[in-house]
Amino acid sequence: MQTGYVHSVETGAASDGPGVRFALFLTGCPFRCLYCHNPDTWELHAGKCTTTDDVMAEIAKYAGFLRIAGGLTITGGEPLTQPEFIHEIFRRAKEELHLHTAIDTNGFLAHQLPDSWFDPIDLVLLDIKQMNPLKHKALTGCELQPVLDFAKRLDHLGKKMWIRYVLVPGYTDATEDIQALADFLHTLKNVERIEVLPFHNLAIHKWDAIGIPYKLKNLRPPSQASVEKARFLLNIT
Repeated sequence: MQTGYVHSVETGAASDGPGVRFALFLTGCPFRCLYCHNPDTWELHAGKCTTTDDVMAEIAKYAGFLRIAGGLTITGGEPLTQPEFIHEIFRRAKEELHLHTAIDTNGFLAHQLPDSWFDPIDLVLLDIKQMNPLKHKALTGCELQPVLDFAKRLDHLGKKMWIRYVLVPGYTDATEDIQALADFLHTLKNVERIEVLPFHNLAIHKWDAIGIPYKLKNLRPPSQASVEKARFLLNIT
């Protein structure tokens, strides 16, 4: 039995993988994205300390429905900050509850884990923040290359991927950056879906609550035309 830190759960999540899912939100993240909508998950110990037994007991309440409707998604924060904890949950979700499993991750910490760690995971929702290394570092505080290396590794393993790209005006919407992402994804065989997620600033109150200035508070969401352009460049039909 492992112990970890949980931020919250959503029992009817509709945007965290296929179908309706049990979404487990963890705390801890190495990124400091300027547009983060969950900055209250950055610090590991900001979450509630709990056990894998407690988490499995909660998931089991909905397992019959989830087997038909969707499955389990572990997200955050960045779930790979707690690899032993979530690996136990994924393993038991497959072996005991027979659920479809997904992880929503930026992939930055994946190099620390062996290939076998990903065996009980059916789908990886991979967040690629920027394709320009300098812009990625300015936007997230971390390097880009480990993320791209992880995507290539997943492709080599034959692991299914959904790619998520947040469209932030002035930060991620330049044509050359989106085209660079399209070119990179074209080299991968196992990308099942690409999602363009329009930036929003609905999390300002969370930044205020933790006392960190929100630099994008005056930034407006991208126009529909900008979203459609990004979808076109990424060949999303």
